[in-house]
Formats: sequence, C-alpha cells, structure tokens
Amino acid sequence: MMSCRKVTIEFDYSPTSPKAGQKVAFFNHSSTGQKWEWKFGDGLTSTLKAPDHIYKKPGTYVINLKVDNKNGWTYSKSITVYDTVPTFTCKDSVFCIYTDYTFTANLYNPYNYPVTYLWKVNGKEAGTESALKTYFTEPDKEAEVSLRVLMNGDTTDIVKKIYVMDVRTNSVLLRTAEGDYRQRIFGERTEAPKPDPSATPLLDAEQDTMQVYNGYPFRLSELREVFPELEGFHIASRKIYFRAGGLYVAHIDGADVVEIDDELCYAMTLDTKDNRIYWANAEGVWYMPFVGSDNNQFVTIPVLLNSMTNIQKIAADAELH
Repeated sequence: MMSCRKVTIEFDYSPTSPKAGQKVAFFNHSSTGQKWEWKFGDGLTSTLKAPDHIYKKPGTYVINLKVDNKNGWTYSKSITVYDTVPTFTCKDSVFCIYTDYTFTANLYNPYNYPVTYLWKVNGKEAGTESALKTYFTEPDKEAEVSLRVLMNGDTTDIVKKIYVMDVRTNSVLLRTAEGDYRQRIFGERTEAPKPDPSATPLLDAEQDTMQVYNGYPFRLSELREVFPELEGFHIASRKIYFRAGGLYVAHIDGADVVEIDDELCYAMTLDTKDNRIYWANAEGVWYMPFVGSDNNQFVTIPVLLNSMTNIQKIAADAELH
C-alpha cells in the first residue's frame, strides 16, 4: 500500500521587523525538496535551503521561494524593512494630477513607543495617521510632502519633493455670453472651468439638433413627430436624452419617457467615453451616468459639476487634452 502526504512549502524569518543593513535569517519549513530558489524582492537570490540576507534599503519586499523548480511548489511572503531613522515611502515613482497616492511612514519601533505623525502637503497640514492618502492638483511643478515623527522624546522631520505631471483626459466644453470654457474631467474630480479659445470650433458646430446614429441621420424636425416638445437631443445605446423644458430620457421609439430634471434645461451633451450625460440649468452644470435600466428608471443622483450659469451650449470634447 502507498500513502500520500500533502506537500507544504513555507518559511518565516527573523527578526520580524528588521532594519536596513541588519542580517535577516530565513527558516525553511518546507516538507520536501532538494533544490531551492529564493528571490528576496530586491533583485538578489539564493539557492541555499535556509539563507541569510541583508536588505540595504528600507521598504516592503515580496520574498518568493520555489522548491525543486516546480511552479506549484512556491510560497511568497512580504517583509517590511525599516530605516534606522524614520522615513516614508510611496509605491509609485511617477506622479500625475488628480490621482490618489498613498505615502506610508516607516520607522523602527521594536519597543512599541507611542508615535505621533504630522503630514503636510505644500506646507498645509494633511493628516495625523501613519499613512497619508492624497492627490495633487497643480501640474508641471514640484510638490512638497513632509512628515514630522515624534517618538520617545525624539522629533524627526522628513521632507521630500516630487514632480507632478499633467495628464490627458476628457473635457467638457461650455459656452456663456462671456466666452468659451474648458473643464477637464478626472473621474470623480474636475479642474475649475478655464477660458479656452480652442473650444470654439466644437461649440460652433451643430450641437443637439442633428445626429448620425448607427449610420442614420436623426433630425430635430423628424423627432418632433414622436416628441412634440423637443428642443434638443442626443442618442446613445438606443436611448434618446432630450430637452423639452426639462431633461428627459426615453427609448429611441418614444417609449418609457422618464424625467431626469424638471428644471429648465438650457443645453446638454453626452460623453460616450465616460458614459455620462451633462446638462445645464439655472443652478449650474450637472452630470450623471447613462441610464441603464430597461424602463429608463434611474437610481443615481445627479452631481453638480460647477455653478456656471447662463450656459448656451455644452459639448464633450472628442479629443483628450
């Protein structure tokens, strides 16, 4: 008779909170194996069964052990290496505007002393936890992130400067009596509207009185046979969004008309890249996702994009800026 024994591949290490430059001993608890392949996460490797390793820089590394060169016989574990003085790190090395980044404090505290943190971004207080989640709004310039650590009577100040790059993204173009504006959209975040003469050609174009959809030209005059009060429209995914005093959505054949906004709608557009509808009323410019239900009922709440009034035209820029 033969018996089967489950193969286990695992290891641990000591000390569990090493400092940069300190020797780390690895203990191989694998139940089998003749050959060992260690990857320490810093570009160095070993073929010993239970090696020692020294990390030269603080940070978090992923260690991988493969036994007998079998892909199924692997085990991974992370290790955080601390500096002899407090510091902070970020897993990202390239920084762009309106993107979330997390900065994490790293400090060697084997005796669990109470620690106080104070983060600042460009001189303004930003947080008091061991990690800071933030984003930057000013492109093409240097930003300063600093951390003050108070531990066991000692104060350490760490200051790092990072360069913040611009990024291409979608835009909403807006026309008022004062001129044409562009407002860039970054997911749930936006820049403030800025005057932009390059928006004029798109805003001069026919906005919501004619559209070619699936190869067929839809015109305002023809659609008024189904929607008598129609003032302007856009079509996407077999739904028509239209202005008729307020703002409405319906199936392209006129069925299931649902009111989105009962306020007087001055202008509207669809952004088919982000699947959003934008419209203007007396309070400002609003947006919400496309309506997805079969009966055109929607559960999302419209969000105010800006407080610009007297909007005459809106267009979603087909190009990224």
